Amino acid sequence: MPIYEYRCETCRNLFEILATTSTDNAAICCPKCDSPKVKKTISATSFRIHSGGSAIPSGALSGCSSKGGFS
Repeated sequence: MPIYEYRCETCRNLFEILATTSTDNAAICCPKCDSPKVKKTISATSFRIHSGGSAIPSGALSGCSSKGGFS
């Protein structure tokens, strides 16, 4: 299940929601001020790949390199 980040447009609180396929986005309210005015934000992904007994640290594959492209 994916985790989505939301920002409250009323109090600017940033919070996460563990979503399911049946999650109703219209029913999501800010946990701090209970406002229904929330907006999904774009956030970085983090994942781990296991191959041949070695692990790549989460974050090693996300983000940009110093050359301006994705690493």
